Amino acid sequence: MSGLRISQLAERSGVPATTLRFYETVGLLPAERTPTGYRVYDEMAVERLGFIGAAKQLGLSLEEVAELLQVWANGSCAQVRDDLRPRLTVRIAEAEQRSAELSAFVTTLQTALEHLDVLPDRAGRCDPQCVVGPRPSGSAAPVPVVPHRTRQDAEEWRTAPVACSLDGEDVRERAAQWRILLEGAEQDQISEGVRLSMPAERAGQVAELATAEQRCCPFFDFRLHLTGDRAHLEVRAPAGAAGLLAELFTPPAD
Repeated sequence: MSGLRISQLAERSGVPATTLRFYETVGLLPAERTPTGYRVYDEMAVERLGFIGAAKQLGLSLEEVAELLQVWANGSCAQVRDDLRPRLTVRIAEAEQRSAELSAFVTTLQTALEHLDVLPDRAGRCDPQCVVGPRPSGSAAPVPVVPHRTRQDAEEWRTAPVACSLDGEDVRERAAQWRILLEGAEQDQISEGVRLSMPAERAGQVAELATAEQRCCPFFDFRLHLTGDRAHLEVRAPAGAAGLLAELFTPPAD
């Protein structure tokens, strides 16, 4: 049987063999088998991987990539364009919403910092205006601030039941999303969890997926930090969830 072996495809595409195996598992990259069980790919696999990589850069979910691949494999360029356009429109709207929220938060922080710079020394107790300053003139609404978690709120993950509300295909889909998003991430062990470092441009997708994960698995604790061009995700879990933590948050090996 002619075709590309997995090592040859990895070399030609620049995609690690572990990722190629994962793509086959989730249905993105079909492979045939030799009589001895080796994977064999056709020449279109290189182009298919290029298309998958381009779709991932647009922030499409695993399910959307699979749907778009069907159009790409069986349809015309115009059909791919027509299928992709509404997906990108949704992504743009989501990104603009996040950008607006972040911009408002930055304005709040800058205003609070300027207020602190001119705040006189006071011997009495501090009130909310000490922190964020007075409300804007003519506005009945308080200056927007990002809600903070109390120490008790922040520690709820320690006592949450180690049980996930997802099951079956949803669990496999979520695991696949994490594997794709964490591809190439650097991992370090920290107390009660792991620290994953990756390019900063993934921060938005990481935040969205972590939010969804915590809704179904409240025993995970997520903390996201940005330093320059890197995003750092810290994930913690109680001892009873150590296996799940390792299963979900171990980046695919190169």
